[in-house]
Amino acid sequence: MISQQSRRIILASTSPRRQEIIASLCIPYEIQPSFVDEDTPPDWTPRQIVEGLALRKAETVYNKVSHVEEPCIVVGSDTIVLLDNQVMGKPNDDNEAYEMLSLLQGRTHEVYSGVACIDAATGRTLVNHRVTSVTMKSLSAQTIQSYVNSGEPSDKAGAYAIQGLGATLIDRIDGCYFNVVGLPVSLLSDMLSELGLDVL
Repeated sequence: MISQQSRRIILASTSPRRQEIIASLCIPYEIQPSFVDEDTPPDWTPRQIVEGLALRKAETVYNKVSHVEEPCIVVGSDTIVLLDNQVMGKPNDDNEAYEMLSLLQGRTHEVYSGVACIDAATGRTLVNHRVTSVTMKSLSAQTIQSYVNSGEPSDKAGAYAIQGLGATLIDRIDGCYFNVVGLPVSLLSDMLSELGLDVL
């Protein structure tokens, strides 16, 4: 019988935000980037995108560690922003970041985050997602440009970071804050519990 305390999490992500969230749970963890292709079919729904990519990331790392006897749970996650049924991922450059923020300002959009957990000992897999509504303030062109110039939008879905300077752009949110950061903690803890690892 494997003790719960001996189990650890392998986070299939290079995201510093997700790493900070995992660290806050006080469970032993390590980082193993998946480096997967993140292209998805054009007809996939937002749910299919985030759940599919989260699973792709987790499975890629699981295939590398499944032979290891040490018990662990592989966690993959993916986040997108949705406005008017248009999916926004990470901007390719500053110009695209400016365009994204210009579209988002003064309006409400949705943030989808998918989570996949794989028990490396059994191969049991759970996949789910959360959605949070975010309303951004009305912003001047100068404010948007100043935020873009800060460099923060460069690797963020929707070109903003709610846990950083981007918090100043947000009017309100409806739903899980950590979902907007990139890893819904409440959902993750429920999934880990279902796999026998209780955070508390």
